[in-house]
Amino acid sequence: MSMKRRKFIALSAGALGALSFSASSYARILGANDRINVGFMGTNSRGMGLLGSFAKMQGVNLTHNCDVDSRVLEKTHNAIIKAGFEPPKSDKDIRRILEDPTLDALVIAAPDHWHATAGVMALEAGKHVYVEKPLSHNPHEGEIFISAQNKYKKIVQMGNQQRSSVESIELMMLIEEGLLGNIYRAETWYGNDRGSIGNGNSASPPSWLDWNLWQGPAPRRPYKDIYVHYNWHWFWHWGTGEICNNAAHELDIARWAMGLNFPEKVSVTAGRKFYTTDDWEMYDTMQVRYDFPGDKTIEWVGNSCNKVSRFGRGRGTLLLGTNGHAIVDRAGYEIYSTDGTLLRERKAQNRAVNTNDLVGAGALTEAHVNNFLDSIRGVAKQQHSPIADGHSSTLLCHLGNIAYRVGEDIYCDPSNGRVKGAKANRFWQREFQDGWDLSM
Repeated sequence: MSMKRRKFIALSAGALGALSFSASSYARILGANDRINVGFMGTNSRGMGLLGSFAKMQGVNLTHNCDVDSRVLEKTHNAIIKAGFEPPKSDKDIRRILEDPTLDALVIAAPDHWHATAGVMALEAGKHVYVEKPLSHNPHEGEIFISAQNKYKKIVQMGNQQRSSVESIELMMLIEEGLLGNIYRAETWYGNDRGSIGNGNSASPPSWLDWNLWQGPAPRRPYKDIYVHYNWHWFWHWGTGEICNNAAHELDIARWAMGLNFPEKVSVTAGRKFYTTDDWEMYDTMQVRYDFPGDKTIEWVGNSCNKVSRFGRGRGTLLLGTNGHAIVDRAGYEIYSTDGTLLRERKAQNRAVNTNDLVGAGALTEAHVNNFLDSIRGVAKQQHSPIADGHSSTLLCHLGNIAYRVGEDIYCDPSNGRVKGAKANRFWQREFQDGWDLSM
């Protein structure tokens, strides 16, 4: 749907801490015409972390601020000013933000059901896009997002920031040189200690929340006091589960290391093991196996409510090759021979990995943001996470969810990842709210 058409769509009637950065402390080495004007959609939690990371970059202006929570909108507006930037254009409606021709790039940290819709709208408006994982709420949206990027030729970068880890990049170079031999299997994992979300109550939306705009492209549902601002992750209507919320990172690393795109078979064992009487709709415990051509396998084990660690890590990736194996996470890697002898180790200094961190600011995010900006400027040697990679890794997550929802193994076309069979195809896409269909 074009921007012109979207203009006719009716415009609808969490504590946030102070930013810890100061824009005035960073040199503005580029001329005014070279600075990139960046806007933000969704500045609660992760969005605020991203805003802080962008603020540290040279040659950047924070010019636009969008959130459907009026409290967050105001606090972010004031925090940007306090940080030394000019007052941003602040609006609860992303459509009005995108109409501004001075905006160069949009950062999307709104809930999952908004990611592809806002991204496509931004591309249609001529903006570059930095979008949090997952790239899409469902596979169909991911395909549309890719088509839009191919059409408008703007930079799209997904927030799988480990792609910008110098240690992970170094490991991939060693793998390419053959240090591990043929990597035939990867094991990935994530553990957390999430508690019960309780049982929500039907209520009128609070005065500070535009509930219709929060839902945006999703068909309308009555408000419950349990959804906002985080528990929407565990409801199929808006969220994509723990596999998209966190496995998106580790599955991405495994796929990158093994040079894989799409599987031919996906098998899932999963269920709700904890707090089974609350409103959480999805699994909290999940094991997914992806079988790829060439007898290669990737596995993900997720424990949302049981904070188990492997190799002393709450999350990570094990790569098994014919010449040895490697363990890699956001803080570095270790390489071992087949007899278990440590061959090489590289650790990042002062980089903590907290699986409970909802903000995610820090060195990795800053490196990823810098790569996005340099890609826009045309000076990056390589974009670290182009949209095709974001889609391939996100699709693995969607396929795990589809296999869980149909309750049986699913089979895919390994050339494009498309699922086979009517049962699986029921979950390939979703219905849109009237007027919000992404079809191009």
